[in-house]
Amino acid sequence: MKNCLRELRESRGIRQEELADILEVSRQTIGSLENGRYNPSILLAFKISRFFALPIEEIFIYEEEANEK
Repeated sequence: MKNCLRELRESRGIRQEELADILEVSRQTIGSLENGRYNPSILLAFKISRFFALPIEEIFIYEEEANEK
C-alpha cells in the first residue's frame, strides 16, 4: 500500500517525532509508514485521517496485486 504521509507531514512543517507524539506511536512507526514498510492498523489510519482532515483514501492508496483479481 502506498501513501502520501511524508508529503503531508512535510507540507505542514511537522517532524516525524512531532507527528508520532500527536498520534501516540513511535517515530519509527512514522518512518516505516512513510517508507512503505508498514501498513497502519485501521485505528491508526483513522487517527492520521482525522489529524490531516482528509479521507483515508486520499492518504493511503491501495494497489490490488495482479494475483488477487
